[in-house]
Amino acid sequence: TMTDNIPLQPVRHKKRHDNKRRDGCCPWSRCCGGGDFRPRTVWLGHPEKREQRYPRNVINNQKYNFFTFLPGVLFNQFKYFFNLYFLLLACSQFVNELRLGALYTYWVPLGFVLIITIVREAVEEMRCFLRDKEVNSQIYSKLSTRGTVKVKSSGIQVGDLIIVEKMYISTFFSTVFHHKGSCFLRTDQLDGETDWKLRLPVACTQRLPTAAVSLVHDSFFVIKSHKREDGDPPVNESLSIENTLWASTVIASGTVVGVVIYTGKELRSVMNTSNPRHKIGLFDLEVNCLTKILFGALVVVSLVMVALQHFAGRWYLQIFRFLLLFSNIVPISLRVNLDMGKMVFSWMIKKDSKIPGTVVRASTFPEQLGRISYLLTDKTGTLTQNEMVFRRLHLGTVAYGMDSMDEVQSHVFSAYTQPPQDLQASRAPVATKVRKTISSRVHEAVKAIALVHNVTPVYESNGVTDQAEAEMHYEDTCRVYQASSPDEVSLVQWTESVGLTLVGRDQSSMQLRTPSGQILNFTILQIFPFTYESKRMGIIVRDESTGEITFYMKGADVVMAGIVQYNDWLEEECGNMAREGLRVLVVAKKSLTEEQYQDFEARYVQAKLSVHDRSLKVATVIESLEMEMELLCLTGVEDQLQADVRPTLEILRNAGIKVWMLTGDKLETATCTAKNAHLVTRNQDIHVFRPVTTRSEAHLELNAFRRKHDCALVISGDSLEVCLKYYEYEFMELACQCPAVVCCRCAPTQKAQIVRLLQERTGKLTCAVGDGGNDVSMIQEADCGVGVEGKEGKQASLAADFSITQFKHLGRLLMVHGRNSYKRSAALSQFVIHRSLCISTMQAVFSSVFYFASVPLYQGFLIIGYSTIYTMFPVFSLVLDKDVKSEVAMLYPELYKDLLKGRPLSFKTFLIWVLISIYQGSIIMYGALLLFESEFVHIVAISFTSLILTELLMVALTVQTWHWLMIVAELLSLACYIASLVFLHEFIDVYFIATLSFVWKVTAITLVSCLPLYILKYLRRRFSPPSYSKLTS
Repeated sequence: TMTDNIPLQPVRHKKRHDNKRRDGCCPWSRCCGGGDFRPRTVWLGHPEKREQRYPRNVINNQKYNFFTFLPGVLFNQFKYFFNLYFLLLACSQFVNELRLGALYTYWVPLGFVLIITIVREAVEEMRCFLRDKEVNSQIYSKLSTRGTVKVKSSGIQVGDLIIVEKMYISTFFSTVFHHKGSCFLRTDQLDGETDWKLRLPVACTQRLPTAAVSLVHDSFFVIKSHKREDGDPPVNESLSIENTLWASTVIASGTVVGVVIYTGKELRSVMNTSNPRHKIGLFDLEVNCLTKILFGALVVVSLVMVALQHFAGRWYLQIFRFLLLFSNIVPISLRVNLDMGKMVFSWMIKKDSKIPGTVVRASTFPEQLGRISYLLTDKTGTLTQNEMVFRRLHLGTVAYGMDSMDEVQSHVFSAYTQPPQDLQASRAPVATKVRKTISSRVHEAVKAIALVHNVTPVYESNGVTDQAEAEMHYEDTCRVYQASSPDEVSLVQWTESVGLTLVGRDQSSMQLRTPSGQILNFTILQIFPFTYESKRMGIIVRDESTGEITFYMKGADVVMAGIVQYNDWLEEECGNMAREGLRVLVVAKKSLTEEQYQDFEARYVQAKLSVHDRSLKVATVIESLEMEMELLCLTGVEDQLQADVRPTLEILRNAGIKVWMLTGDKLETATCTAKNAHLVTRNQDIHVFRPVTTRSEAHLELNAFRRKHDCALVISGDSLEVCLKYYEYEFMELACQCPAVVCCRCAPTQKAQIVRLLQERTGKLTCAVGDGGNDVSMIQEADCGVGVEGKEGKQASLAADFSITQFKHLGRLLMVHGRNSYKRSAALSQFVIHRSLCISTMQAVFSSVFYFASVPLYQGFLIIGYSTIYTMFPVFSLVLDKDVKSEVAMLYPELYKDLLKGRPLSFKTFLIWVLISIYQGSIIMYGALLLFESEFVHIVAISFTSLILTELLMVALTVQTWHWLMIVAELLSLACYIASLVFLHEFIDVYFIATLSFVWKVTAITLVSCLPLYILKYLRRRFSPPSYSKLTS
């Protein structure tokens, strides 16, 4: 065996906080990953020696299992009042006193609704099961006493030694064999960052007889080696985050041997996921409200009928019979029609060739997109491309822009090609001194930028040259730069363009190539990586040719201002560059003697081995170096805007949508991007909210802001927190009146908090757009979450309700698809209600004429056929209706503004449809009663035929733009009715239908019920046309 009996003992352990409950986890269950973890001893390669029980290494995202599926689905359906109401109706038919006609009249519609739901849930569960099975069945290589064996992901245990090559680590935690003793990790699925992370092995594993091993974990450990084959004394090693590999990441290069520390539900990626809130569309809530009103009407009508019978006999049974008789008032088909409509809208969005790659992940509320009042967007990667271009090098006295880079190139070239004495022997000594100063300063700056970074050049074969050869000869065409930030790559690519090329790097050294082709070797003595707290990174290198030790550092101007020597230009120039929309970095250096470095190293190693307050002690030691550093230069890098961001934001603004930009970036850069993207228009003032820390400061600043009108607000995350703590209501009231708001230095939780406050304070619908893992909480909190598939991975787009490939597609998604979905859903829902109310009105008239008898007007198949094959297709074809062409909707975003008031579905429109239904139902029923001659069967024939024709004509009246499928639906329904008359002889007299008397009576009744509405529609279009008709005429 490679190593035997090396227990892993945690010395300091980070507590894990997870306030949100996870699926299937009980708060007291440690094995489910709840609560804090106990220290654990891990026996390398001997999982059977473990002292604790750990969760199985399986991923399970299913909502139900085989036994709970049917009960679970049924419970979720019947916990809603209306489904339960229909179930009770259907069950009541088993009681003889309550039975009204055949059983199937109530059971068939209910069964149809349930079958559709069960099938949809089953398909989703099956997909989920297959996805989980695929992950759990991934094959890994495990090191054991018998050599290498294959093991499924679900069979991996804590303590196993797993060999991972260039592949996705799906479900466990892991350690490194690599020819340089390190490996690269891609974490885009975990944190949204696409750049490769360098992972290092533990030093003691480098000395093992085999290759290098790094023990991996996301907290700090000390390895105590009790028994080793080579008989070394016990070794103490500290582990940091650089020695960790996480689940849900990809090994980008190298081979890793991993000691599994955590499995299953104890993984970081699993514990960081919270259940997204279950979103219910505002439209669904409004429809629910209307159905409650209809239910109230049903109860009132039933009570009135019984009251008119003077509560004679067993009146309580009569109430039940009337409730059943008028049960059509609450339409069971409404839910199904709307759900199917939403599926059609989602399909249309997916198939739109103008917005390719758009995915609808939540098909339950596409109509929400038609009523957005606030759009909250991320900056980097959403409005900007996250593609960095080097724009400016500033040395204090001189600045170089894109047009003067050839000067920088010549300075670098002269620094490496001309011997120093040539310069001294130049003709004009004064000019030379100046030129030498500038030349050497440019050279120093370029050299510093080429050294202070975490970029690694990686060589890949290009078809002509293979990888090993490319790496040996530093082949330019095969080189790719990998780094933890796109800014760093752009800086290194720039130094290459001016002549100083980074050609090689490993853990301990770096190679630069000069313009003349000479290779400069530098030994990396220490590296201090960039963190969000420190906002800077440093590196100590030794030049192999001269033996000089230099400490280079780069960072944000805020922190570097206190580290560099006094100067009079840093602050001013940083401000100027930030106003141009550039990301500014300050570069500085400090030369160290050998003694200074040895003293620092001794203190640094001591601090790193301390058990208590380690990070604080390490930071203190590093800070002892960060004093009086020589300021070399400023660099300015630009993040380019996405395509068509400006016109898209203008469309949204004209549509009445207020745009808020929430970003983690600096105030200056965020303000500049806001101006650049025309989020803030040219004639608008910008109020920059001063940094506030106390209640009184916040009060004064809010008063200053209140005095300004129509100006955009820019505020930092810290000031925002203070304002929300003391003056939440006042601040939100003022901010909501602003045409645009920019929040900079925003944490992911703060983004979600702002969304939540907007929803609570305004009651309006919000839409959040983002592209990174840090936007997920905001996307899940918003009423509509839109993810952009960007450079920062797919995490945001997977968590979102809608996923787009570019920000510019948002305009069409809202203006065309959102608007159409909402208007169509409103028309469809009101028409289904009208269809049910019509037949219920006829039933009420029929009962009241026949002495308030609880006798059904239509029996058996007629009542089912009415809401299915006779009217279903024409009514559902309303989902294809549109008032204006998509080009017009994009050209006049003001049309979208009309929808924000919620007029397509309101109490007013609902009342109009109720009145239409009562009018038409009464006309048809009274007409049939007046015109029938002898047989009761004739009433059914006349009234039912008139009812079907009225519904078909009403669909034609409602349609604004005809689609060929609508005409097919109308004709098909009519043909179905005529064809089915042959089978309906028990309800309808077929011989009577063939007579002229029947035809004129039906025609007369249908004309009286529909003609007035056609006249009213014409008059309305003539004298009070809606806004869209002005554009189509």
